Amino acid sequence: MTLEAIRYRTGSLQILNQLLLPHQTVYDDIRSVQDAYEAIKSMKVRGAPAIAIVGCLSLAVELRAGAGGDDPVTFIRESLCHLTSARPTAVNMGRAARELMEFAENESMEKNSEQLRESKRQVEDTQGSFFTLKNGLKKLVEPKKNQNNQVNLLSFCSSTVTDTSLCVGVVRSLHTLGRLKRVYCTETRPYNQGSRLTAYEAVAEGIPATLITDSMAALTMREMDITAVVVGADRVVANGDTANKVGTYQLAIAAKHHGIPFYVAAPSTSCDLSLESGRDIIIEVRPPEELTSINGVPIAAPGIEVWNPAFDVTPHQLITGGIITELGVFLPSELQAALTGRLTAL
Repeated sequence: MTLEAIRYRTGSLQILNQLLLPHQTVYDDIRSVQDAYEAIKSMKVRGAPAIAIVGCLSLAVELRAGAGGDDPVTFIRESLCHLTSARPTAVNMGRAARELMEFAENESMEKNSEQLRESKRQVEDTQGSFFTLKNGLKKLVEPKKNQNNQVNLLSFCSSTVTDTSLCVGVVRSLHTLGRLKRVYCTETRPYNQGSRLTAYEAVAEGIPATLITDSMAALTMREMDITAVVVGADRVVANGDTANKVGTYQLAIAAKHHGIPFYVAAPSTSCDLSLESGRDIIIEVRPPEELTSINGVPIAAPGIEVWNPAFDVTPHQLITGGIITELGVFLPSELQAALTGRLTAL
């Protein structure tokens, strides 16, 4: 079984409510830009590419229903600004917003507004996923000259079809080819995306997987013959610094210590060459309640102060395996030269 994260038919948009997994599989209707904003903000939908797709398609739903009236360009501009503010660390929504705004300003709005629904970025992300997977598979199995040799991977956060990301897309493809021995997935506190989403999908698809706590990662690297660590990305900047789910940074440090290649798997749409280093990335801070309670049940002392950043930035020096994209696998030092010109052409 493979889950659909997003269901779209002309004028109708549904998302898989990830907050209810693994116990319930429920699709929520998205009837407006505000519905999409709330779904993104509350993390019913997550992952940088998925956020962009849901945001753009929600705009298409409203436009098809007649929103915007005599001034659709203003409606589009205000809606995109609102959507981009929901989770500012992820780059894909901002890029899609700029492209859609340019399209809206340059095209005759008398044309069928449904043109907006596909926002070429969705197609490119889908195509990019295939080539990213292909490049990732080649890179990960290259050292294994014997075709019978299998790899052990350690993944972090949820990088499954439920967020249209690519990390466990690589895992899934390795499994299909018979080259995956096992994937070790971290629980990924405080939202538990690893235990709720990655583990759920691994079980559903019969992928050999072992769930570990976040604090077991270094020990797992030492004891379980880990071939590589593979993570996703919400934003990769010009020098290769990468923003991803908080906790990624410490995994990269541990992988470096153990001599294990550390890879980032991301479509080129998650790369932002306008920022020079990770210090320029805006890091979203989530509500304290996400850390102090689970499903509304308190697990921390009342009154304790909380710092709850959603992301951290892994310095490019720790990305030792490379950055896997649909355009190839690049060392951080190669990324800017490889992507310059290509991103603006996409």
